[in-house]
Amino acid sequence: MTIVEATRTVVGGIDTHGEVHVAAALDDIGGLLGAESFAATPTGYETLLSWLESFGSVTKVGVEGTGSYGAGIARRLTRAGIVVVEIDRQNRQARRNAGKSDPLDAIEAARATLSGKASGRAKSRDGFVEALRVLVVAKRSARAARVKALTQMRQLTYSAPDQLQARLKGLSITEFLSVAQGLRPARSADVMTAATKASLSSLAHRVGDLEAEIAELDALIAPILEANAIELLAINGVGIDAASSLLVAAGDNPERLRSEAAWAHLCGVSPLEASSGKVTRHRLNRGGDRQANRALWHIVISRLASDPDTQAYMERRLKEGRSKREVIRILKRYVARAVYRQLPRH
Repeated sequence: MTIVEATRTVVGGIDTHGEVHVAAALDDIGGLLGAESFAATPTGYETLLSWLESFGSVTKVGVEGTGSYGAGIARRLTRAGIVVVEIDRQNRQARRNAGKSDPLDAIEAARATLSGKASGRAKSRDGFVEALRVLVVAKRSARAARVKALTQMRQLTYSAPDQLQARLKGLSITEFLSVAQGLRPARSADVMTAATKASLSSLAHRVGDLEAEIAELDALIAPILEANAIELLAINGVGIDAASSLLVAAGDNPERLRSEAAWAHLCGVSPLEASSGKVTRHRLNRGGDRQANRALWHIVISRLASDPDTQAYMERRLKEGRSKREVIRILKRYVARAVYRQLPRH
C-alpha cells in the first residue's frame, strides 16, 4: 500500500512596518516553523509569500495594519487566494508580561489567526471603494481646514476695532466671506485696523480656495458613487457624504461581513450585553467605525426633518416613554439594516 503524505497547512502572521515586515509561520497545531524579515516592497512581498509557501499550503495570514503599512502585502496575499485576517494590536498587559519585539508580534499574530481569536477578514482595498476613501481623506482635510479658518476669522472680529467689528457683525457666512475678501488695508488707517483687515482678507480667500477644492472633490466622488452604488444613493436621506462613509466602512469586499448584525456592530449601532449576576442589561456600543455611525446619525436627522413616516414613528415612541436619543438610536439601527441590503457586492 502506498502511503501518501498529507500536505502541511500553514498559518502566517505579519508584523508590518514602513520599511520592513516581519513574518512568522506556524503549522496546524501551533508549532513555530520560522520567523523572518522582508523588505516592504513588491519584491519583498513576493519573497515573503514564497517563504511562507515553502513550509506548505498557506491557508490564512494575520496582518497588522492592513489599512496602512500592511495594505500592500494584504493585497498581494489576497491575489494569491489566501485569506487575510485583520490583527489588532496586542493588549498592553500581555505585552508587559511577554515582552515586545517584531518576531514576537508576528508569532502572536499567527497564533491569534490560528486560534480564531482574530477572525475579521481584512478589507481588500483594491476597488472603487478604495478610490473613494482616498478622495474622502482629502475632502475631510479640506473641510477641517475651512472650519478652522472660519473660526479664526470670527475670533478676529471679536477683538477688531469697533468700526470694522460693526461692519462684519451679524452677517451670514456667505456675506461675511464676501465682505472679508474685499477688505483692503488703507494707508491712512492705524496699524491695528490695517493688520486685522489683511488677516481677515487672507483667511477669507483661503476659505474660498478650500470651498473650490471641496467642490472639485465632490465632482470626482459623485460619478464613482453613481456608477457603483446607485441603489445606496436611492435610500431616503443618503447623500454622497453618508454613502461614502458607509462604503468606506464596508470596504471593497462587503461579503466579509458575515451578517447584517455584524454590519450593525461595525457601525456601532448594536447594543452590547453588560449583564452580571442577576442583572440582565445592555449598554450603548461606543465602538465601531465612528464615521459610519455619524453617517447613520445624519441620515436619521435628515429623515426626521423631511420624512412624515419617520416623524410619526418618533412621535409614537416618545408617547410610549422613550427619550428622543433612544428613538434616534433605534432609527440608526433600522437605517443600518436598510443600508446593508444595498451594499454593492461584485
